[in-house]
Amino acid sequence: MSTDTGRPLPPGARPRPVHGWRWAPAWILAHVALWPAPGYAEAVLALGALAALAKLLLSRFRGGEQLLSHQAWALTSVMFFAYWLPELVSAFDAVDRAHAFAQTAEDLRYLPFLWLAASAVADERGRRVTFGGLALILAVWVLDALLQALVGTSPLFFGIDAIKQAVSGHGMCSAQDVAALDRLSGVLGPCNLKLGVVVASLSPFLLYAVAARFGAMGWLLASALVGLVVLLAGARAAWLTYALVVVCSGWRLLGWKKMALTLALGAIALAALGIGSPQVRERLARTSHALSANGEGVDQALSGRARIWSAATCMAREHPVNGVGARGFRDAFPACDPEPGKQAAWGEGPAFHAHQIVLEILSETGVFGLLMWLAGAAMAWRAWRFSSPAARERARPAMLALGVTVFPFNTHLAFYSTFWGGFTLLLAALYAGSLLSRDGDATVSGAS
Repeated sequence: MSTDTGRPLPPGARPRPVHGWRWAPAWILAHVALWPAPGYAEAVLALGALAALAKLLLSRFRGGEQLLSHQAWALTSVMFFAYWLPELVSAFDAVDRAHAFAQTAEDLRYLPFLWLAASAVADERGRRVTFGGLALILAVWVLDALLQALVGTSPLFFGIDAIKQAVSGHGMCSAQDVAALDRLSGVLGPCNLKLGVVVASLSPFLLYAVAARFGAMGWLLASALVGLVVLLAGARAAWLTYALVVVCSGWRLLGWKKMALTLALGAIALAALGIGSPQVRERLARTSHALSANGEGVDQALSGRARIWSAATCMAREHPVNGVGARGFRDAFPACDPEPGKQAAWGEGPAFHAHQIVLEILSETGVFGLLMWLAGAAMAWRAWRFSSPAARERARPAMLALGVTVFPFNTHLAFYSTFWGGFTLLLAALYAGSLLSRDGDATVSGAS
């Protein structure tokens, strides 16, 4: 038997347990909690990246695996480069090459931050604090959103906006954003309408935590409250994301028969909300246009996405190798717009991104980008397939959160945007760090 440095242990000695960085969970939770204030969240990310770079490199060069196992280090890095290398290669032929290279260089900050996130869940204590903290943050945001549904104002956003007013003399959002609000916005505010997709993607952390503590009845109550917020937040992509979370987290707990009953009750609740909520009713009516036989009806049901997807296909066809450049969709859209001059369903101006992960990758980073993303997904799946049942169980919340976020048969936010790209990479790091944690297999790894 040997230590993690490869030197043999003295006779009768036990392997030294591997511990994660004690403060890593605090960095991750602070970053997530500050998402309603993007500038501060980015500052925490940058500082965390610098701290992690120093801590991780110094520890690794001493030969110790005190923060990450070899496998977690490798998988986290591979998943980052599966995201970043397509961005780099696409920059050479981007519409705005200087901006593309600048953004690509800036995104290197994610790598040490992902090592930090993986190390946050590298041992049992870190996972308990990090996953439990994410569950608590989401629970607070859900309760805040429910209060907004009752009284018309998010208490958390009201407090953030008041602080912003006192500090800078103006609020978080413009008066036009507030006046145009047509859905539940919660703590993120009326100028950042991502509440539904964020809550849906993070919901596995809350639902698994509640199920572990309160069993099936707790899971049912929590899933109902979270589902109400997701429905009222209005994003239909979030509805599908959350439905996947409910099915994947509930069937093992309830069994298929009770799960089917739960889904039926959810459909009834959706119909009831369609009667009582004008916003939900409007989205259901818009969705029903997809049943029409003509392309215009389908495009209306998809809020103009059929036109966007046609443009994305054009970009992929015209730039098949490395695309038009990450974040270059809006610049390339006019040349590929299938209906130039016609009023778009989303309003004035070009579309900003493809709204679908496969088309975004193909149009912005080409076939090279798609192959790199598929390679990263294959490595993540291989790690899951060859992990022990105990490892899968401890990584299940992060795995489900990542899986539903990148589920290809849905519409999506822009994966090469600052917020959603960082969000997705964070989930990937939590998955890699928790799945390939060494604390549960220390004696086994020492013998290998």
